Amino acid sequence: MGPPCPRCGRQAPAGGGPFCPFCGRYLAALRWVAEPPPGVNPPRPVTVRSRYTGPPRYRFLPRWGFPLGPWRSPEPEQPPPDPLLGARTLVGSLVPLLWATAAVALLASGAEVWRYALLLASREGALQAEAVAASDALVASAGTVAPILSLVVGVLMILWTVRAARAAADRAGVRPSRSTRTIVLGWVVPGLNLSIPGSVLAEIEHSAIGLPPGMRPRPSRMVLVWWGLWAAGVVLTAVVLLWSLRDGVQARADGVVLHAVLDLVAAVTAGVTARLVLRLTRLLAPTAPRRREVLLAVNPPAGAPAAPA
Repeated sequence: MGPPCPRCGRQAPAGGGPFCPFCGRYLAALRWVAEPPPGVNPPRPVTVRSRYTGPPRYRFLPRWGFPLGPWRSPEPEQPPPDPLLGARTLVGSLVPLLWATAAVALLASGAEVWRYALLLASREGALQAEAVAASDALVASAGTVAPILSLVVGVLMILWTVRAARAAADRAGVRPSRSTRTIVLGWVVPGLNLSIPGSVLAEIEHSAIGLPPGMRPRPSRMVLVWWGLWAAGVVLTAVVLLWSLRDGVQARADGVVLHAVLDLVAAVTAGVTARLVLRLTRLLAPTAPRRREVLLAVNPPAGAPAAPA
């Protein structure tokens, strides 16, 4: 007898073939089992259970982890500082110092004129010791205060120029024509300070007025006057420095005159600079006109009886 049929369960006769004679099912029972060849299976890892020894400990303070303190939300990015606000802030200190510099320079010029008058008077006779001492003290005091004020005013003027140039470029919607480094070097480097400061102020005025960016700036009369005074002051400063290297009585007398002229030019330049800085700042940030309401008359409502006379 053959194997029983897995479908109908009947016993097939021997030699009847691989199919069931009753239902036609294939009688060979096949079962596929996939097994790897011997020696290929890797050994299973043996898990070793260690004894609990407590929380982890470190010999040094670990550098990882959260910072001490409560949770804080990340701070938003700070907007860049407004250059116009910075320029207007500097004006409150720059303009009074410019007028103070003008006053001290004018006093120094008067002291040099007095010294020159004493030099002329000494040709005919002896001078009073009190007058000479007072003249020397006045010249020394003004000659000490004026350079200090000029240095402070110079630093503030450079900062104001940098911020005003950026504010003017923002107002016109363009990039600044000169970098901060170029503006600073243009103020302090001899030779460059004859052209760059005036050009920067002319560009600030051009953008503050609202003229087209592609149009070439044409300086106003005030800017041209300031430019001429500034160039004259720079040239006179170089002349005075070179003249001080000469020896002799006449050279010293001429040096007194040159110092008096230089101080006078510095006083006028400081005053014009104060007015120019105020004008350009007001052009960049015009203030709204203040209106004052005045009650002129009170009209009675329509239909109301008129007040008795």
